[in-house]
Amino acid sequence: MNIKMIAQMAGVSVATVSKIINNYSDVGEETRQRVLKIMDETGYKPSSSAKTLATKKSNLIGVVFAGELNSDLNHPFFVKVINSFKKQIGVFGYDLLLFSNENFFSEKEDYLARCRHFQVDGCIIIAGDQVEPSVHQLDQSDIPCIGVDIKLSGKNSAYIMSDNEKISAKVVEHLYLNGYRKIGFLGIERHSEITSLRENAFRETLKTFGLAVNPDWFVYSSDYEEENGYRAVKQLIEKGALPEAMFAVSDLLAFGAIRAMKEHGLRIPGDMALIGCDDIDACRYTDPALSTVKQDTEKIGRLAAMMLYDMVNKQMDPSAIVVEAELVARQSCGKTLP
Repeated sequence: MNIKMIAQMAGVSVATVSKIINNYSDVGEETRQRVLKIMDETGYKPSSSAKTLATKKSNLIGVVFAGELNSDLNHPFFVKVINSFKKQIGVFGYDLLLFSNENFFSEKEDYLARCRHFQVDGCIIIAGDQVEPSVHQLDQSDIPCIGVDIKLSGKNSAYIMSDNEKISAKVVEHLYLNGYRKIGFLGIERHSEITSLRENAFRETLKTFGLAVNPDWFVYSSDYEEENGYRAVKQLIEKGALPEAMFAVSDLLAFGAIRAMKEHGLRIPGDMALIGCDDIDACRYTDPALSTVKQDTEKIGRLAAMMLYDMVNKQMDPSAIVVEAELVARQSCGKTLP
C-alpha cells in the first residue's frame, strides 16, 4: 500500500492525500474523513517521503565528517559536539543522517548529490584535515550548512569554531605568569588550518612576552594519535635540550608526551610542565592529571543546532561564531591559575 493507491481508492489526487497526512486545512472535511477511513482500514502508515510531498521538508539533517584524517566518530572532541547537537536538533523534531566518506577523493564521493537524494533539510559539517572537494561543493550549494572547525563561505552556510588564537595565548600567558620562560610546542607536521592558527598565535605570543622562539623546542607528530606524539617527544628528549614547559595542540598528543617523559625518568612538571588542548575526559585520570584548554563542546553543539534550524527556516542570515575556550590548570603544569 502506498500514497498513490490510497489516492486512487479515495478518488482524489496524491497531493490531496499528502495534504491530509500533513494536516493542511484546505481540504474538505468529508474528503478528509474518507481518506482517513481508507488509511485506517488498509493499515497504511505514511512514509517520510509521503510526508515531504506537501511540506517540502524531510526533517532530516545530514552529518558529514569531512576530511581524510582526524575527524571521526571516535574523536572525543567531535563526539561531544555531535551529542550536544543531536540533543538540541532533536528538540526541533529533526533526525540525523550520517554520511560515510569511505570513497574519499573518488568520483563516487558526492555529498551534494547524496543530500539531494535523501532530501535533507540541512547539514552539519565536522572538519578534519585534507577536506575532500565534494565538501566545498556542498558548502556552495543551496542546502543550509553549518560547519564546526571549518570556515564555510557559501551563501547558505555558517560556521562555529573555538577562538584558536586565544587558546595559544592563554597557554603562553599562564606559563609565563607561573615562571616558565623556555616554552616548547608539540604540533603535527602536515598542514591543518586549526593547528596552524594555534601555532602562529603561539609564536606571536612568545614574542609578545619577550620569550625565545627556539626551533629545537618545536616538535611535530605525523598525526594526532597518542603513539606518534610519544615518538615526537621521545626524539626531543634524546636530543637533550628540553624546554621548561610544552604546549601540545591536542590532549592525545599530550598523553603520548607523558608516556615518553616517564619512560626516560623525567618528572612532570618537575623537569618539564605540560598543557594539552580539548579537555577530553581522560585528562582527569592521567598521572599527573593533565592541564589543558577546555573547548566548550556543549555550547558549540547547541549553537550549531540552533543556527542551522534558523537557517533552514529562513529565520537568520548565515554568520560566523567564535566560542571562547577556558584554561583548566591541573597537576601537569605544576601551578594553579593566578
